[in-house]
Amino acid sequence: MCQAGKILLPTRPCPGFPQPRRTTRSRPVHVGGMSSTPNVTCATSDGAAWLASATTYPRSTLTLWQERPDAPVVLPCGSVFDVVSAPAIFGRRMLDRLWGEGPGSGPVAVFRGRMLLFAAPGTAQRLPSLLTWEEWGSNRTEAVPPLLCHGTGDAVTVPAPSGGESPAPGGSRWLVAPDTRHPWLPGPEVLLWAAVRAARAAVRISIFPPADQDAKVYDVSRRR
Repeated sequence: MCQAGKILLPTRPCPGFPQPRRTTRSRPVHVGGMSSTPNVTCATSDGAAWLASATTYPRSTLTLWQERPDAPVVLPCGSVFDVVSAPAIFGRRMLDRLWGEGPGSGPVAVFRGRMLLFAAPGTAQRLPSLLTWEEWGSNRTEAVPPLLCHGTGDAVTVPAPSGGESPAPGGSRWLVAPDTRHPWLPGPEVLLWAAVRAARAAVRISIFPPADQDAKVYDVSRRR
């Protein structure tokens, strides 16, 4: 059974960013000097209903999950949400920026080595052009890796709402599972901001030696 505490939102949000709804999620932790994102591995019943609402037959989808709680499912994008798929390591860095300095994230899953960031409808159409403009406009040398943007006409495979106690390596799982019927979803500007900062962070990290593999786990919930 998944049990969640209260989410911790940044005390100093980025100017101009829409603020997420306050929901119930587990406490962020800092792991090996890398991540401070919430670790919520299964959806609530409201979260499952939100996912199912993207399908043509929501009741049938919910019935499937009741009968097979560990079954992944293919969901269409474009109406309820878009999905931005990033390489796993870069996606983790984006989450670090979103939760460490920004307004947080919407639901996030891992599937076959890529990070799936759920975003507001329309993001898949707008984000690529914003990334192109950012690269040309600032002459940055640090590159954002290819981001796959799934919108209208596309579909993605997502983990079962129940998550899984011990998902197989490279398998699908939730990092931030949906827990409400109306989750806050980042738009293209927010994800652009996170991608650019993640790219810059990757360049800074590359000039330092590898992190200690035995790094301790720290609880940063009281860092401010």
